Amino acid sequence: MDSAEYERKIAARFASFDQDGNGYIDREDFSAAAKALLAEFGTTARSDKGQALYIGAEAFWQGMAGIADVDGDQRVTREEFVTGAVKRLRDSPDRFGEIARPFLRAVIAVADEDGEGATPQAAARVLRVLGVDAELAESAGAALDADGDGRISEDEILTAFAAYFTTPEPE
Repeated sequence: MDSAEYERKIAARFASFDQDGNGYIDREDFSAAAKALLAEFGTTARSDKGQALYIGAEAFWQGMAGIADVDGDQRVTREEFVTGAVKRLRDSPDRFGEIARPFLRAVIAVADEDGEGATPQAAARVLRVLGVDAELAESAGAALDADGDGRISEDEILTAFAAYFTTPEPE
């Protein structure tokens, strides 16, 4: 993938983080995502799972800001996101996934409604809450279960997260 294509792809991912559509990513986008996920799964913010999700969202925001907020204004613009994400991903796609690990771990826990692990159907619900088209969310949820055991592991979601940012989309 050439540099221009790579940057275009990363720029397209910006909207998935800009939850309120105001043109930048900030702490509130991560808090809003956490709040929406808790509501979707009927989990209270004061529960252990709720607290872990908010802590994970804050850690994810801090990691994102650390790699992308060049001017230090506590907001990541589309340009900063493209520049920061491209730099980090070019170094190592897995490192970018690592800043998301606490949040993704907490999302899996919230989506695990039966204590057996998050299902592809629960993953699809998560993706819909985060703004993914319903049909795409269903297919992505199923694809997250890479080993076909009916549950989504932390490693599967981290691998998928990194791939989302580094694998060219079909034309």
